[in-house]
Amino acid sequence: MRILLSALYPYMFVLLYLLLPFDDYVRALPNILFVALVAFFPFVVEKQQLRKLKSPPLVLMGIFIGFLLLNSLISGRIDTDLDVISKVLAAWVLAILYIPIADSEKIKGAIILSALAAITFSIYNFVIIAHQTGSFALGDSPQVVESLMIDRIYLGLLCVFSILISFQRIKKTYHPLNSYYLANIAINLVFIILIASKIAIIALLGLLLVRQFYGRKKIWKYAIALFCLVGILGFYFLLKNKDYPEVKQRIPTMIHSYVSTSMTYDLRATTWSCVNKIAATTNSGAFGFGFEKTEEALVECYANNIPDAEKQELFLNKRYNAHSQYLDFYLSEGWISLILWGIFIVGSFIVIRKDRYATSMLFLLVFYCAVENMFHRQMGAYYAGAIMIALMLAATAGKGVVHQTEEVLENKQ
Repeated sequence: MRILLSALYPYMFVLLYLLLPFDDYVRALPNILFVALVAFFPFVVEKQQLRKLKSPPLVLMGIFIGFLLLNSLISGRIDTDLDVISKVLAAWVLAILYIPIADSEKIKGAIILSALAAITFSIYNFVIIAHQTGSFALGDSPQVVESLMIDRIYLGLLCVFSILISFQRIKKTYHPLNSYYLANIAINLVFIILIASKIAIIALLGLLLVRQFYGRKKIWKYAIALFCLVGILGFYFLLKNKDYPEVKQRIPTMIHSYVSTSMTYDLRATTWSCVNKIAATTNSGAFGFGFEKTEEALVECYANNIPDAEKQELFLNKRYNAHSQYLDFYLSEGWISLILWGIFIVGSFIVIRKDRYATSMLFLLVFYCAVENMFHRQMGAYYAGAIMIALMLAATAGKGVVHQTEEVLENKQ
């Protein structure tokens, strides 16, 4: 029985991440697979493999989760906080459940395939909707929003994952799969541009910047790093000032139209402004006032501080959260939780900083948590789990050093 379970166990992970983009259609299946993995774990894990539990990313995340649970229990709000805390716990548990699996190649392949499936399904939906309506519009159009399999921010994150994994798998010497990975990068990149996922574009620029710190330092790497910084700052400037006449006149029409209808900045600027007002008028202190009360305070702020009636109605109906996991932790669980989360990020980076792939995954966690409440969605928690798996594997492989052949070759040049 143990041999059979050991053979099936890795493919259950593969199936979980393959099904994840189909969240709206098979929401229960990933959870069923998660429960099955928990049940099978004791039968497939070996005693020596449990040493990975001591890896700093797992330990630091465990301390953070312990504080969230203890804080909510003592504050008497565990019943309302548990929904979010359980998702943080799920990301951590996924990394623990991955301990019996030797490498991350299977889960990487599942992410690539799931991204292609999500893209194919979304394009199919778009064609159907365009045929029914008799119109064709990209970017932030209702057609695109309705055709996407999952929320744009998570579809963009999935495509970024796929690009990162494909780039990491490309060999410097000839390999028959190189063309496949290059094609996959091109497909995902074009799709990100077509659906106007600005956050995914900024994330890709950030990953390109991170890449310049690895391998032998060359002059052209500094030029690429400068380009990435200028690109990120320029994108932020355009999103923030897109409605000013001076900006409209000085940038190409095509670029301005690409950002002019975007709610990427407007949405977050409004929610972050309300967070600032709540923090200024209500002392969340060291322990916060809970995730539910944070949501209620934000809704009240929208009702009192958004003058535009249409925009106010949208925010009230959607009950938008803080759109920043850091701000959400600060208000809901206090500044102690924010410090512990920061310790987890910094501690993990110190351990895995020599592993380019794990560092890139950690960057994505830091970046997306800055602009999204990842632990308010099952999908966000499971993708955070994929990042935790990368951190755990890097931290337990030669004390955080993964000796990639391409990096060794670069250092010898």
